[in-house]
Amino acid sequence: MANYHLQIKVFSRGNGASVVCKQAYRAGEKLESEYDGRKHDYSKKPGIIHKEILLPENAPQEFINREVLWNAVENIEKQSNAQLAREIEISLPVELTPKQNIALAVKFAKDTFVKKGMCADVCVHDTKDGNPHAHITVTMRPLNEDGTWGAKAKKEYILNEKGEKIKLPSGEFKTKKISTTDWNEKTKAEEWRSKWAEYQNKALKHYGHEVRVDHRSYQRQGVEQIPTVHMGSAAHMERNGIRTERGDKNRQIDEMNRELRMIKGRINKLQTWLYEQPLENAPAMSDILKSISVNTELLSRTQKIQNLKAFSDVVNFLKENRLDSMEALTDKITTLHQEQYDIAGAIKQQDRRLSTLNTHLSYVKAYNQVKPIHKKLSTLKPKDQAAYKEKNAAALKQHDTAYKYLKEHLNGRTTIPETAWRAERAELKQNRYTLAEKYYNLKADVKSLETIRRGAEKIVNRAEPTRRQQQQTRSRTQAPER
Repeated sequence: MANYHLQIKVFSRGNGASVVCKQAYRAGEKLESEYDGRKHDYSKKPGIIHKEILLPENAPQEFINREVLWNAVENIEKQSNAQLAREIEISLPVELTPKQNIALAVKFAKDTFVKKGMCADVCVHDTKDGNPHAHITVTMRPLNEDGTWGAKAKKEYILNEKGEKIKLPSGEFKTKKISTTDWNEKTKAEEWRSKWAEYQNKALKHYGHEVRVDHRSYQRQGVEQIPTVHMGSAAHMERNGIRTERGDKNRQIDEMNRELRMIKGRINKLQTWLYEQPLENAPAMSDILKSISVNTELLSRTQKIQNLKAFSDVVNFLKENRLDSMEALTDKITTLHQEQYDIAGAIKQQDRRLSTLNTHLSYVKAYNQVKPIHKKLSTLKPKDQAAYKEKNAAALKQHDTAYKYLKEHLNGRTTIPETAWRAERAELKQNRYTLAEKYYNLKADVKSLETIRRGAEKIVNRAEPTRRQQQQTRSRTQAPER
């Protein structure tokens, strides 16, 4: 079934990224980077069903060559932390054929990015594992009318109240950076996400499919549901019968969502029933309890025991909640509906934080694994360091990647708060058990309310013949004489 997925990431030289390497992998080609002289060969990569360079009108025609385009991007950027390109990864609807999905991805890229002046490299992947998707990699630097690279931003002098430049102690004038495009604005992400949902839904409708997607989170849609995690490469393993951690998590979330939908449906049914009852003629709680307890003489022993237990549960439920009228019952059901919504929201919030903590701790583990190797490097003599670096290149790179990630998430701390993160994760897991307990209490309350409803319906149904007889009597007395 079609699902919505759009992820935006930036390839930055500061993170060790090479856009030539990235695009060699996505396109399944052999490309050479002029920036560092390295060759990247992914020509044997399977599952690439389409690749295409899309250019705006003012782009040099030689950019139609993937190696030329991305080398031009790398060569124009001089800074060590330069942002090279932006990638938009989108999932494609499984309902559409590969040809239809290719046309959809290309049209989305043309209309959304190329018409705005970006060069776009579209690579569509489908390994027949139920996860067709496309990588749209776009340039971040605008092109001038003559096809040369333009500036990403320009400096503008900040003026004082008199309209004069403000001089700093260094002798320089105070300036601010003004972007030459709006491509980096935060609103763009939401715009692109919305547009991708729109394009998918138009295609699904055009090809006769009823399913639709929504780019908004469940909370923004007003859906009381916990979102599943994106499967990614784990989808292929699951389809081959191999259980994965992400798959297990999604199965747990699916089960909880089914239970929550069931509870919501039962509560809505109770609300509808209550709103249909004329409160002025509503049966008293004492009458309802009598109705629940009577007519048990024909029941089996097991059924009598079950009835007595249900009756006892209802009595306790009414006492604990101080319910003595149909109005109070209506208020209680409204409260239960809000509790159900709050439980779903709390689980969603905790799952999001648990996911973040799991990522933090995975980097801590990776960092601790190679920390001794990195530490030893500083103890070596300069003449021995080159050979040591070459021998332990992978471990040292792992250290630098993990260290950079952890440094960005220390939030002012000077040491890695591994113990605090583990303690928080353990507490969140315990809170999840508490939420589950609240959910099962909620389920029991709904069951008691349904027993009360059935008891009230017995009274109403017994009264129905009397009302019909009264109506018939009125009809006879009011009938005209012949």
